Amino acid sequence: MSVITLEPDSQIAITPLLGLSLAELTTWVQAQGQPAYRGKQLYQWIYQQGAKSLADITVFSKQWRETVKDTPIGRSKIHHRAVATDGTIKYLLELQDGQIIEAVGIPTAKRLTVCVSSQVGCAMACTFCATGKGGFMRHLQPHEIIDQVLTVQEDFNERVSHVVFMGMGEPLANLNNVVKAVQCLNKDIGISQRSITVSTVGIPGKIHELAEHELQVTLAVSLHAPTQRLRTKLVPTAEHYPIEDLLDECRDYVRITGRRLSVEYILLAGVNDDPKQAAELASQLRGFQTHVNLIPYNPIEDADFDRPTPRDIKAFVDVLEQQHIAVSVRYSKGLGASAACGQLRANQQS
Repeated sequence: MSVITLEPDSQIAITPLLGLSLAELTTWVQAQGQPAYRGKQLYQWIYQQGAKSLADITVFSKQWRETVKDTPIGRSKIHHRAVATDGTIKYLLELQDGQIIEAVGIPTAKRLTVCVSSQVGCAMACTFCATGKGGFMRHLQPHEIIDQVLTVQEDFNERVSHVVFMGMGEPLANLNNVVKAVQCLNKDIGISQRSITVSTVGIPGKIHELAEHELQVTLAVSLHAPTQRLRTKLVPTAEHYPIEDLLDECRDYVRITGRRLSVEYILLAGVNDDPKQAAELASQLRGFQTHVNLIPYNPIEDADFDRPTPRDIKAFVDVLEQQHIAVSVRYSKGLGASAACGQLRANQQS
């Protein structure tokens, strides 16, 4: 294993150590002339003690630390931190190249969840999403995803129990790096795969590809509409992926993995919150194991949508329950901290 990679611009870059397994870190220290047991020490300092540079690892000699000082562990800097009244904290993290991403720590009485980003920006261009309005910059590398979880865990001084890939970006567009990050979060940080959710608006073939990795994560599909016509208006990329084909691929995922599908549905007043549309949604989902998460819209600037009334939300829920569709309403945390995805980043950069 080598940690030296050649970037497209032909400059040599050193791959960060965060994201490497115990075996890979052991191989690396041995390649630097150190005994194998140093690999376990390095592993513990990175994943358990939160070392941000090799200079922090005091069990290593100063002479050796000086020799490898240019090897990055791969940690970000907190660029901005916004705290909501409910205890939710939204972070803007500055990456090594200066790009800014969002991560969110969501505490409850029983657990700490981290909402992570998988890309800088997003190319899906959903009409109701602040991230999509900012455009796409690049994919995040595994260490940049893992770092978000460690950053939140350290800031809260509490173990992270759940991770949701519902931040900036489309996770299945960056599938290989997301899978590597999931495997590290599971094996090296100790988060159960069943406590990890990967969200997608749907990319042809990618849900099946995810299923082939045989992970036990929860797949969450951002549907947001019961018909292809309306979905294409809300999610422009859906033009290339008919809703029937998307749901067929979801059925295959449930069959292959044995995991229930989570359906994300943002309720937009006067757009997709009519009881008739609830009945259409129920018809689309009948016949396989699903759970619908209804999310009342979080208003953002430059988007012509409104939040539905509590009465309309209840009417939508009632129809789904009458059709025996499992459903819950998920109210966004952190409304005082620019809660919508990409909103804080956009506000800070404007």
